[in-house]
Amino acid sequence: MKHLLVVLFALATLSVAAQSSAEFKESKHSFGKIKQNIPASYVFTFKNVSGKPLVVESAVAGCGCTTPEYPKQPIAKGKDGTIKVTYNAANPGTFTKDVTVKFVGVQQPVVLTIDGEVITETKPATPQKVEATKE
Repeated sequence: MKHLLVVLFALATLSVAAQSSAEFKESKHSFGKIKQNIPASYVFTFKNVSGKPLVVESAVAGCGCTTPEYPKQPIAKGKDGTIKVTYNAANPGTFTKDVTVKFVGVQQPVVLTIDGEVITETKPATPQKVEATKE
């Protein structure tokens, strides 16, 4: 029984260690109000807190309007890496988009979230030329 408890504790410790291989400074960013058709980007920064190089296996956006960019090379232990997320801002209105980041050898993915509101540019009314006529 004692051996079983030791094994379970070791597995739980390994699981927690694997899940905390990358420590993100933040996992959510709010753009606030952004102009329509002007893409907005944010760079999420993480630190490799594991004892070995950390590799981003994939970063997948929930839709085609969001594009993640991630490092293809391993991040050395103790070093920082980045995930750049760009939203195309094509449609007006509020948005919330997720990017799921998977690291090699880590079971639990990390979900990064961006949100904001796309506003349309309102153009000032053009003054109309009015010509006075003499009568």
